[in-house]
Amino acid sequence: MAANTILVADDDRAIRTVLTEALGRLGHQVRTAGDAATLWRWVKDGAGDLVITDVVMPDENGLDLLPRIRKLRPDLRVIVMSARNTLLTAVKATEGGAFDYLAKPFDLGDLRNAVERALSRSKPTLVVANLGDEEALPIVGRSPAMQEIYRLLARLMTSDLTVLLTGESGTGKELIARALHDYGRRRKGPFVAVNMAAIPRDLIESDLFGHERGSFTGAINKATGRFEQAAGGTLFLDEIGDMPLEAQTRLLRVLQEGEFTTVGGREAIRADLRIVAATHRDLREQVRRGQFREDLYYRLNVVPLRLPPLRERIEDIPDLVRHFLNRATEEGGSAKMFDAAAIERLQRYEWPGNVRELENLVRRVAVIYGEDVIGADIVARELAAIASAATPGKATSESLATAAERHLRDYFAAHTHGLPARGLYDRVLREIERPLIQLSLEATRGNQIRAAEMLGLNRNTLRKKIRELDISVLRGLK
Repeated sequence: MAANTILVADDDRAIRTVLTEALGRLGHQVRTAGDAATLWRWVKDGAGDLVITDVVMPDENGLDLLPRIRKLRPDLRVIVMSARNTLLTAVKATEGGAFDYLAKPFDLGDLRNAVERALSRSKPTLVVANLGDEEALPIVGRSPAMQEIYRLLARLMTSDLTVLLTGESGTGKELIARALHDYGRRRKGPFVAVNMAAIPRDLIESDLFGHERGSFTGAINKATGRFEQAAGGTLFLDEIGDMPLEAQTRLLRVLQEGEFTTVGGREAIRADLRIVAATHRDLREQVRRGQFREDLYYRLNVVPLRLPPLRERIEDIPDLVRHFLNRATEEGGSAKMFDAAAIERLQRYEWPGNVRELENLVRRVAVIYGEDVIGADIVARELAAIASAATPGKATSESLATAAERHLRDYFAAHTHGLPARGLYDRVLREIERPLIQLSLEATRGNQIRAAEMLGLNRNTLRKKIRELDISVLRGLK
């Protein structure tokens, strides 16, 4: 790589020394400064082929220099480095005109790669946003795993590329989807979230695309679907792995053609939105099993983003605990803190429920314990209670009625823009009827006479329902 002059600004002498040596070994000339004013003077004088600057400096925030550098010398590339390792810092750096963002401490190999790319590629066109207060950002974490996510998110803010979020339940997939919307180019449009697992099979197409009056039994009025509600904004399809195959076909068509029609409608409507999908399932495995369309998977998997489980980012636990305690205090609770031993005990736990489980524990402890300082003994007691509740053989599983109520509550909660379509009673019963008959046939190894007797149905009635519900009957099941 040809020698270039690189301008480095950082108030930390050790950082300046390390960068001078590392970049010097690559054959570059390096000029260093401990303040923003010196860097700006060099830029105005036309010096340098690349800028590497810290964010927090004694006289000025490095991010404030970005738009001025971009205006004066639009071809001069800037790499921002910062110990303030938050998503908002990465977003502000990228949208302010930075070519790349490095979170301190960074690997010198990453720095070398960023420098090589910056000196060999043209800068992308970026949209400058009016970003809010960093404290208001709900995504918490400064671990290396989260830094990689922040860097990718910052680059995605200026595009409408479809994003597929994967990760275990409780890792914060909806928070990431909301961040993509709130700090992206469609921030002025609506953010519409729909949980695919909470919508009965017969209602999915109507819920997503809307329906015309009289298009099916119970469709007394015209209804607007989620795609139309999200026009100009972002549609978040949560638990996409639970979407039935027949609905996947319709969604694929929309993604391919960029337009859709309502159920019973004829006029095409342009799909002017960004799609962010999420799942805790392994979609590749579902594709292999024939449970998820391969072509839809590749349509959704344009930008894959895996969210790490909490056990892979335990260094974020102190910040997360502080965040949840602050929220509990804002809601009227008394101020509390966890001592070092309590934090260490939390970091040794596996957290199968991830961040959501940690939040529940912290908020519960903040309410039920009177101590101002939470110690390891309280944490151990709470974790033991969790383990006890999860022990097999204990009466912890919810009843069918409770499970059904929870599922229906999720479904009603998903309808933030009105009530479900008419005819809900029959459709919900149909949703329960199908697995009941299917499992009964499996239990009787496909023997319809025995299944009918067990269900208390006439054999002809059972046959009729099998045809209506399109249930496959395999005899001799083992």
